[in-house]
Amino acid sequence: MRAKTRILLAAALLASGAAAAQVSVSYVKPEDYADVPRNAIERERVLKDFSNYFDSWNARLPAGQSLKIEVLDIDLAGRMWPRRNGGEDIRVLNDGADWPRMRLHYTLEQNGQTLRSGDEQLSNMSYMQRINRYWETDTLRYEKQMLDEWFDKTIVPKVAAR
Repeated sequence: MRAKTRILLAAALLASGAAAAQVSVSYVKPEDYADVPRNAIERERVLKDFSNYFDSWNARLPAGQSLKIEVLDIDLAGRMWPRRNGGEDIRVLNDGADWPRMRLHYTLEQNGQTLRSGDEQLSNMSYMQRINRYWETDTLRYEKQMLDEWFDKTIVPKVAAR
């Protein structure tokens, strides 16, 4: 068999195989969330950052599986303090009762059948006391850590069992 024919055959086999894994996220009434920026442009930036993060989970799901997430509420780590002389507000983290929280509904499916679904209330009360693999410059590092732990505990073991 010629090399060109083998490449075309391999491409056809890949195309006819299982669909790629996919994570999709939607935000339900983000303007009502407990703690995201009230400024529409900043809120969109935060939600886009979350969406990009959720997209990274595509590589962690087996082909043919999909994870649908509806974010119902977000309370970011820290608290916002308004600046007196204008400019952007400042987010202050004090390792107190300002830990990140998120409420979501999820559905894990394979070939149109639901493998698992549920409502979750995530929180990370010790968010500043643990090692975090995200850079300090990542404004969502504590929320991502909390979501990683949930994904590894709730979704990954179920994926591995299939």
